[in-house]
Amino acid sequence: MHPIVDKVTQRIIERSRATRQDYLARMAALKAQSPHRSTLSCGNLAHGFAACSQADKDTLKFMNKANVAIVSAYNDMLSAHQPYEKFPDIIREAAHGMGSVAQFAGGTPAMCDGVTQGQPGMELSLFSRDTIAMSTAVALSHNMFDATLLLGVCDKIVPGLLIGSLSFGYLPTILVPAGPMPSGLPNKEKQRIRQLYAEGKIGRDELLEAESKSYHSPGTCTFYGTANSNQLLVEVMGLHLPGSGFVNPGTPLREALTRAATEQVIKLSKPHGGELGLADMVDEKSIVNALVALLVTGGSTNHTIHWIAIARAAGIIINWDDYSELSSAVPSMTRIYPNGQEDINAFHEAGGTPFLIRELLNAGFLHDDVNTVVGHGLERYTQMPEMDGERLVWKPAVEKSLAPDVLSSAAEPFAQNGGLKVLDGNLGRGVIKVSAVAPEHHVIEAPAVVFNDQNDLKAAFEAGDLDRDCIVVVRFQGPKANGMPELHKLTPYLGVLQDRGFKVGLVTDGRMSGASGKVPAAIHVYPEALDGGPLARVQDGDVIRLDAVAGNLSIAVSDQEFAARAAEKADLSAYHHGFGRELFGWLRRSSSNPEEGASFFWNHDA
Repeated sequence: MHPIVDKVTQRIIERSRATRQDYLARMAALKAQSPHRSTLSCGNLAHGFAACSQADKDTLKFMNKANVAIVSAYNDMLSAHQPYEKFPDIIREAAHGMGSVAQFAGGTPAMCDGVTQGQPGMELSLFSRDTIAMSTAVALSHNMFDATLLLGVCDKIVPGLLIGSLSFGYLPTILVPAGPMPSGLPNKEKQRIRQLYAEGKIGRDELLEAESKSYHSPGTCTFYGTANSNQLLVEVMGLHLPGSGFVNPGTPLREALTRAATEQVIKLSKPHGGELGLADMVDEKSIVNALVALLVTGGSTNHTIHWIAIARAAGIIINWDDYSELSSAVPSMTRIYPNGQEDINAFHEAGGTPFLIRELLNAGFLHDDVNTVVGHGLERYTQMPEMDGERLVWKPAVEKSLAPDVLSSAAEPFAQNGGLKVLDGNLGRGVIKVSAVAPEHHVIEAPAVVFNDQNDLKAAFEAGDLDRDCIVVVRFQGPKANGMPELHKLTPYLGVLQDRGFKVGLVTDGRMSGASGKVPAAIHVYPEALDGGPLARVQDGDVIRLDAVAGNLSIAVSDQEFAARAAEKADLSAYHHGFGRELFGWLRRSSSNPEEGASFFWNHDA
């Protein structure tokens, strides 16, 4: 193992010893009671299979056949989740072929940040993750199941499904992907048209035409944002079937992989002699593997929040220092938009996740001593699935990347580090992703322009007030203030300013997510402004230094003067009502900070 990867892993093991042992003890106690159908009364069991066919009822009366829970985030609003409409029938048929049963245990909400971006609904997005976790727990609460299949792809959905399922970690669990849509309008052209629109040079019709050519069919959006980061991390953790994350929907291979996932989770179940559950597969080493995969691919900054929450659900405590130290040691091996111009399909065709895993294993960056849904170790995950006639087979990944400008080897990476840094200073603690930021923009020192509402930035841009070197501060965007929405609406404007030759940066207690691009952005900064954090005392014209090299975020005001300033108060009442936001008040008030997962599950101070 690389010494830094090993050092961070051992630190996490020691830090998590008590909480991990407590979690495993709880899972062992639950496992000892399974299969749970044997504990149900006749009335309970009759209710549980009342709607089943007679054949399924006859199977479920006995404890020697598996009942698979299907938990799905299907809906028609998310292109990535629309293909799941037909998956339950495929799964049921595959389960019957194994002499077992599959029941649709429950659906979870699933919202599209692409639809709600810059809209009031976006303020529900972060907390939809924990809502999904609770929905998953409700779905699995009936004690009818021997194994679980999780159907989800996008931003908060995979983390929510995993957090919920880890409460049932004694059950074997496989995540079943749906795959990305085919490639549409090239990303460089999409980016160009967005900036033209931001400058007022084209109208809404031209913009909508371009966006519709980019997001054009069922399947996951093809840029490397949070959704595709989810898929890659889960696969590196061994919770997918090997090579299955980026196979397009509606293909024979996609259907074959869904059938194979069903068969495999049944083989892992206790009635079929299985011994391991999700709790055995999500451990400290697999979590570190996920972080390494995130960093070498320049994945979504959302996972500096979500994977912390997932780890905590398994009794594992990680923090941003772990991310940062790993980032200093691992290479940057992909160039996928927004960190490059090609999309996730190009990455998959170049060799994809199996090639990446083999390179990282050989270079000592991944732990091989892990349990996966297909056995011990990651060797199977260096293979790519394909159809041999009507038969599903796996073959070794390509020896060399088929597109070295998209996917590199570990020996010849695009950069020697993962491009994620922790920022600390008298403005608080946050993170910055510099995978797509040119080196000359890694350090920015400029006067602050302060906004309490992201919508005000557009007016300032259009008035020409931002045509200068500046660091834009957008505050009162943390989880307690308004649910910590993503601030993608800012990206085109800031990008235009940078293209005009100005030194520009962003500092916010909000999020920028997986599409963080070429403008340096200090994000997830806490203590958040609502809690009286330092951002609440920043004034227009204050000189801020954003230094991604030294890891510093500071304001050039004396400590005495800065401490004496009164913290700005913002009227946030307009953000707490309408579009369902009034129902989420208790989640806002109870949320932990981003480095603790921005969750109310483990915020013991709430």
